[in-house]
Amino acid sequence: MKANDNEVVELFKRKWNEPPEVVVRAPGRVNLIGEHTDYNGGFVLPVAINRYVWVAASRSGEKVARFHAADFGEDDAFALDEIRPHPRHRWSNYVRGVAWALLKEGLPLTGVKAVVGGNVPIGAGLSSSAAVEVATALAFQVLSGFQIPRERLALLCQRAENDFVGMRCGIMDQFASLLAREGHALLIDCASLEYRHIPLPPQVAIVVADTGVRRELASSEYNRRRRECEEAVLILRSRWSYVKSLRDVNPASMPGWEALLPEPLRRRARHVVGENERVLRGVEALERGDIEEFGRLMNRSHSSLRDDYEVSCPELDLLVETAQATEGVYGSRLTGAGFGGCTVTLVRREYTHTLKERLQEAYRSRFGFNPDVYELIPSAGADVVSDIRSYE
Repeated sequence: MKANDNEVVELFKRKWNEPPEVVVRAPGRVNLIGEHTDYNGGFVLPVAINRYVWVAASRSGEKVARFHAADFGEDDAFALDEIRPHPRHRWSNYVRGVAWALLKEGLPLTGVKAVVGGNVPIGAGLSSSAAVEVATALAFQVLSGFQIPRERLALLCQRAENDFVGMRCGIMDQFASLLAREGHALLIDCASLEYRHIPLPPQVAIVVADTGVRRELASSEYNRRRRECEEAVLILRSRWSYVKSLRDVNPASMPGWEALLPEPLRRRARHVVGENERVLRGVEALERGDIEEFGRLMNRSHSSLRDDYEVSCPELDLLVETAQATEGVYGSRLTGAGFGGCTVTLVRREYTHTLKERLQEAYRSRFGFNPDVYELIPSAGADVVSDIRSYE
């Protein structure tokens, strides 16, 4: 995605010859540690980032939703009383899915006309899809006049992606986009949905490097990993009846648990169980100011994702290994579902430029082009622009 808020608003004005009633922005996210744990009932530690999806919208006066995607130059319209997936416009299914989930919840929706666009890279593991969902849901909420807690709104956005789009994501992305706090990471217990904000050291920069490798995950490896975890749970439950998810696996009280699992289920489960422990140890390290230990845990997370969960690729590995060998870096790992997308690195601020140069030089030497490298700022969750006049 590449549009900014002014461009989205101006496009709305040109398309409908009037200013929008509401402008909503929702951030993407980068996950510092806790990968592939959310759909296993585990722990995650994302931050919302200063890359956003914007929706400019007004009521339409009819029971139809009309959306224009600024980044694709495409239009879509669908009746609110019969919402089905679009056969070609994948972006539209995230919008349609949100309307579908809100209506399933019994919420009254007004027809809307809207423009959606943003600058969260698509398919990079920075959760552009959840940002679209959250921004759309908030626009519908404001224009339709209902109020529900943000935690519930996040769950409805997740339902849209799970049950309408067909991507079996966990709750992390939607929670981060709605509930994050500026300057903080968000520790989420994906089983209880309890969360708390964890301050990040101001001297540390978050650097994301984009491999440029994109994967369509809805019907491929991501869902396969989830099924493998579910199969592991069924086997373990036959021995320990209280195991409802891999979150419930406690190696100290379950001797021999790994030996019960065939490969590759054993490695998949070993990653998830170890990653949950790394998240909790990482939070403890941040709270006592031990960023070096947090970085070591990030490095171990990448090794586990590469070797046990098998979701890395040569491009990700090169960026991680280059970052880990660069002065001033605390830790680096792949972030997001994997199979491509981005790495996340924590580095002392004064070494940010050096890190960017090293990453681009190494990647260009191996793969022939410079990766996009961003320094991202931990940002607040989604919000509604209260003064539309600022766009006049």
